[in-house]
Amino acid sequence: MAKRGGFPGGMPGNMNNLMKQAQRMQRQMEENQKELETKEFTAKAGGGAVEVTVTGKKEVTKVKLSEEVVDPEDIEMLEDLVMAATNEALRMAEDANAEVMNKMTGGLGLGGGLPF
Repeated sequence: MAKRGGFPGGMPGNMNNLMKQAQRMQRQMEENQKELETKEFTAKAGGGAVEVTVTGKKEVTKVKLSEEVVDPEDIEMLEDLVMAATNEALRMAEDANAEVMNKMTGGLGLGGGLPF
């Protein structure tokens, strides 16, 4: 007599359910990734003198400079402000990506460096 819940007969149903759940999760992750890629993240530096916008795909789509920050005598400051705003916008995009992954994995840390 086979015991109830034993390997013969119990495992295939559970495996099918696990596969369906994995496929559903993969579809949700793909949908979330597509949605994230369409979002834009804007960060400012220098009190708003420099503004950079990036997409969820981490592509710079806009750089806006205030006239007062454009000083030919101090190009280094402008470069630093553009770099700071760009890095902050990229961090915002990465944080949004991590939040989506955390929701999908329930905080299990399954995203571990995967480019989702």
